[in-house]
Amino acid sequence: MNKIFKFGEEVDGYNIPVLNEREIRAASGLLFLMMYTTINIIGSTNNFVPFKYGVVFFFTDFFIRVFISPRFSPSLILGRLIVRKQVPEYVGAAQKKFAWTIGFVLALIIVSLMLVVNAYSPITGIICLICLIFLFFESAFGICFGCMFYNLFYKEKAQHCPGEVCELKDRQDIQKTSLPQIMVVIGFIAYMFAISFLFHDFLSKTPHPLFGKGHDSQAQVDTPKPPQ
Repeated sequence: MNKIFKFGEEVDGYNIPVLNEREIRAASGLLFLMMYTTINIIGSTNNFVPFKYGVVFFFTDFFIRVFISPRFSPSLILGRLIVRKQVPEYVGAAQKKFAWTIGFVLALIIVSLMLVVNAYSPITGIICLICLIFLFFESAFGICFGCMFYNLFYKEKAQHCPGEVCELKDRQDIQKTSLPQIMVVIGFIAYMFAISFLFHDFLSKTPHPLFGKGHDSQAQVDTPKPPQ
């Protein structure tokens, strides 16, 4: 029974339970894709049904992670299958449990409002935005915001963080950003603003089908008829 409800895995060379960061990031990417898609469906069709199913999945998945075991989380199992050929990157399980507890609480609020009360409000919108930001940064950059809060509540500091960010060390040369590189980013932002200012009307034109008569038909519709 203890093996079923055990949080984290024992791996040689690590003195604490750990998890595979690669499958966690894969699972975060899957959850982000699901929630982002269902939210877009609400915006385009005002259909809340896919979002409600997504919320149920999200809530149940995090309930399993926190209160049963990450080994039985559907999203983490799918993530493990996706990255099974990659070398594992082990991270401390304690800070992940703390972060996932935050995710579970947020999911519980959304479930209560969207399914029990059956209502939406700025509260659900803000919470969904927070969840999307957390999932995106986890999957894209390996940055766990929930893990960052762990050290604020526990005296025992987090160990084996993704990218070894818990350990103080000097950055390698390949990680350093030079002033010319910063100027390139600033210049590129200015370039995009200039494009928007100079070519907004051109870029705002609705594209026509490359194949077919869609463009000709539209042109015929827009052409005023001569007076009889």
